[in-house]
Amino acid sequence: MTARFITFEGIDGAGKSTHIAALTERLSARGAVVVNTREPGGTELAETLRGLFLHSGMDSLTEALLVFAGRRDHLQRVIEPALAAGQTVVCDRYTDASFAYQGAGRGMDLAVLTTLEQWVQNGRQPDLTLWFDLPAEMAAARRAAAREADRFEQQDLEFFERVRAGYAARAAGAPQRFARIDASVSVAEVAAQISAVMESRGW
Repeated sequence: MTARFITFEGIDGAGKSTHIAALTERLSARGAVVVNTREPGGTELAETLRGLFLHSGMDSLTEALLVFAGRRDHLQRVIEPALAAGQTVVCDRYTDASFAYQGAGRGMDLAVLTTLEQWVQNGRQPDLTLWFDLPAEMAAARRAAAREADRFEQQDLEFFERVRAGYAARAAGAPQRFARIDASVSVAEVAAQISAVMESRGW
């Protein structure tokens, strides 16, 4: 099976985790060797930076620099080697999250994020991004029922609506790789949407 890079995106509480596991099973059943990973994180260094990112106060530029430093290490140590070996990488978040959270959410200059993207990634973008889209209010209710909030999850609804709008802007700019998933519906209905996307691509 051809190596592919697939990312899952969406505001906190969108319900990505269940479907990452299901997609991994689907791809594995079709002969793919799948590497599951996440951002921030994915390597020992990046996981250390993740802890700082989620639980230490800092400004938006510091957040972005930490994330892109971790992303560079993640690309070099995990993502690029896996793809070069013909494996499929399924990643919970990638650069779209930086544009949505630090850019749209925090109000950071998008030109700075674009420069960091160019420096760090050498053009590496996902082959497919599954964007789990749902209203901020619904996401907040799900988060409250599931876990204690981290530094980002404690943000107000207006913040998450800005993040959602940031994802919409990224999707509009790259319609060939984005697939919008209506994450407000049941788990089964979300799974059906993902299945339809994969079938449409012959995956």
